[in-house]
Amino acid sequence: MRAFLRKFSQGMQLNEIKSLQSLYTYLDRLVEGKLWMKVLIGIFLGGIAGVMISPATGLMPMSMSQVVGNWLALPGMLFLKLVQMIMIPLIFASIIRGLGNNESLEQIRTTGLGVLIYFIATTVISISLGLLVGLTLKPGTYFGQKSLSLEEGAETSLQGSGGIPGLMEVPGYISDLLPENPLASMVTGEMLSIVIFAIIIGIAMISLPNKHIQILLDLLGAVQEVCMTVVKWSMRLVPFAVFGLIAQLIANTGIDAISGIGMYILAVIVGLVLLMIVYLILLALLANTNPLAFLKDIRDVQLLAFSTTSSAAVMPLSLKTADEKLKVRPAISEFLIPIGTTINMDGTALYQCISTVFLAQVFGVELTTMNLVLVVVTIVTASIGTPAIPGGGVIVLASVLQSVGIPTSGIVMIIGVDRILGMFRTAVNVTGDLTACMVFNKWSEKK
Repeated sequence: MRAFLRKFSQGMQLNEIKSLQSLYTYLDRLVEGKLWMKVLIGIFLGGIAGVMISPATGLMPMSMSQVVGNWLALPGMLFLKLVQMIMIPLIFASIIRGLGNNESLEQIRTTGLGVLIYFIATTVISISLGLLVGLTLKPGTYFGQKSLSLEEGAETSLQGSGGIPGLMEVPGYISDLLPENPLASMVTGEMLSIVIFAIIIGIAMISLPNKHIQILLDLLGAVQEVCMTVVKWSMRLVPFAVFGLIAQLIANTGIDAISGIGMYILAVIVGLVLLMIVYLILLALLANTNPLAFLKDIRDVQLLAFSTTSSAAVMPLSLKTADEKLKVRPAISEFLIPIGTTINMDGTALYQCISTVFLAQVFGVELTTMNLVLVVVTIVTASIGTPAIPGGGVIVLASVLQSVGIPTSGIVMIIGVDRILGMFRTAVNVTGDLTACMVFNKWSEKK
């Protein structure tokens, strides 16, 4: 009997080891080549780690929590630096190649005008949704600090936040968009000036003989390949980058800061969901595409955007997804995605609109019809120059608030949760760029 029990227990141990090995093999196959699943695992584990190292749990003091958070976020910082390092040459090469692949100036003129109208239209739609959600849910009325006054906020107004340019300043503002020294613009990272310079070079290429164009296209193609090779290297860091960035975010933000302005967060997320529904409707009506299949194809891009909160960091993966999964013509994707990354910020525009309404309600500032119109015009204008980096939306929000007389000190109230909301709005921004690619790819097929 004793011998039987010993053999039985040995058999159970062998079966247990086999099942654990099978589980490991299954999980390894499950995540192999599936970036979206690796990102989800990184987000989940990063959230757990963030809660554990947060000072709120009492497991470690704040000083130690910050040190551990910074070390955990190191892979994320390296990933962002690697991608940002090659961002300017990639944008420059992609825009010129996208324009150079067009057949004539007339085709560029038609496509460019259509893209401009489309981007402005979707931005206006996003702002309108923001106004609708903000005025309906009224998140500012749920905020606890009712004692805030306009004068109190004005005294602590943020310094250096200029408004939109006045009528006399507009000509100078427009002329400054053309870079005097393109290399200086590349050094300082003035993305809008770089994009305009690349567009001018790309259009000029069309007038050159074919043999010269091909030489330049081949050279720029090589630059693209080099940049994408660096991107492939950096993508190996993505799961670790996501884990570290999420852990640091949760540890620094804390649950209390999130729950304190929960209605504001809910309003922004509701608005972004409505904007996503608009994109899916545009896909079905204008691109004749199955929205669910589209979402499945772009989930890697969305999750990476959600994790890094940087449209620019995701641009190489957006280009790859548009070409390989969505089957968008390179002439469309290589032109539209770099420009969309720079000027098409629908999610950010919606966030700025709801934030403006929220802070107006907190400070008791009444927004008249003219104020609301000014908010729309200001955000449409300012969103074109919103930096495609984490926190870029807050920079522009200051000028939007100032344009309608809301104290810019109110930004301090929402800055703690800006990174969290930035994750959602960045995912929506890149979805908007890929939606535009599908729409214009379909439109080009009909021509």
